Amino acid sequence: MALKDSLLRIFTWWNGQTASLALYTARRGQFVGTDELGNSYYKAQGALIDRSVGSERRWVVYNGYADASKVPPGWRGWLCHNVDVPPSEEEYRPREWQKPHEENLTGTAGAYRPKGSQLSWGSRPAATGDYVPWSPGE
Repeated sequence: MALKDSLLRIFTWWNGQTASLALYTARRGQFVGTDELGNSYYKAQGALIDRSVGSERRWVVYNGYADASKVPPGWRGWLCHNVDVPPSEEEYRPREWQKPHEENLTGTAGAYRPKGSQLSWGSRPAATGDYVPWSPGE
């Protein structure tokens, strides 16, 4: 590992995993699986019940930038304890109406900007003339 990678692990939390999470994962983590985006999922070894959560501790180590929208729905359900069986241990086929994962583009040039937004391209629609401003004398 290069010096730059080591410094990024120590001083950043948004790029992969921090040094403390890597140490915790090495000591207590049991690998559960990976998703199609390269994120790795872990749970605490043994029947450890985390007092702060009230159930088994589960976590994700992001592949690259830490963005919660990069977790697919099946893994999100497992992380939130909605299901007990992780997607890596079950046969799952998406339905035809389910769309593939799309990254959260908020704050980027690809963000959704509806017609009429000040940030969208083109001109704003003309005012309809039905707006009457409030004045304190009325």
